[in-house]
Amino acid sequence: MELARVLSTNGGVAETSYAKNSFIQQKVIHLTRPIREEAITSLYCNKLPTSLAIADMGCSSGPNTLNVVSEIIKTVENLCRELHQTSPEYKIFLNDLPGNDFNSIFRSLDSFKEKLLDEMETSIGPCYFSGVPGSFYSRLFPNRSLHFVHSSYSLHWLSKVPEGVNNNKGNIYIGSTSPSNVVKAYYDQFQRDFNLFLKCRAEEVIDGGCMVLTILGRKIKIHPAKRLPVSESLNDNGYNITQCMRSVAEPLLVSHFGEVIIEEVFSRYQQILADRMSKEKTKFINVTVLLTRKA
Repeated sequence: MELARVLSTNGGVAETSYAKNSFIQQKVIHLTRPIREEAITSLYCNKLPTSLAIADMGCSSGPNTLNVVSEIIKTVENLCRELHQTSPEYKIFLNDLPGNDFNSIFRSLDSFKEKLLDEMETSIGPCYFSGVPGSFYSRLFPNRSLHFVHSSYSLHWLSKVPEGVNNNKGNIYIGSTSPSNVVKAYYDQFQRDFNLFLKCRAEEVIDGGCMVLTILGRKIKIHPAKRLPVSESLNDNGYNITQCMRSVAEPLLVSHFGEVIIEEVFSRYQQILADRMSKEKTKFINVTVLLTRKA
């Protein structure tokens, strides 16, 4: 199945929308900020570009969509002051699948710009925004057109359900009871997809340009060099995390099973989650990588 046709988060601003339930993603963006600052500082100081092209891939819609963009612009503007450089123009590309609620993003741009100017307390370089609908597992931009690419909590989504996983009874993904062939099928599909993503971006990013990618991972025996744990409170009986999962997974589930069962599905999910959280602390394992394109 081609997930690009049905995959999207819940749009709008209702109680089950992604905009109202993306606190985990927001915390991850906050924790990984030093890595992005390091990347954009090095990039700007080495290139001193008069025009800076930034792409956020898997941008979704909601309060987090423009957070990274705001952070990058502030970093560059502060560098311009320190180095006595004229502010560059900012070309900002917001990418997600066609089903994304781009209209909500576009409606928020005027208030975003006003808030940014108030926070900077001075003028900044001109900002040009574009929505880019399409799968990031394909080419989206011209050759050597991007300076900086960011993606957070998007690349763990595969381009399609792997073949040969019909014997994964009782699971919708990799579970403790999944046969080894199912685990390998998902691994191989991720490897193909991620390689394709890198090949596409390698054509689109300029020499010396960079990418910061954050992927939701799994706990393994190898200990990372730096830990950035994301833990949530246990006092909500799993409600917040259930709402977060629902805002992401509901459109996909509805496309398969219809709307009738959705309330029951997430009611049961919350019960299971509450039981799990009462026994152990919930942690989200994240992998963040900084990649620079060599000349």
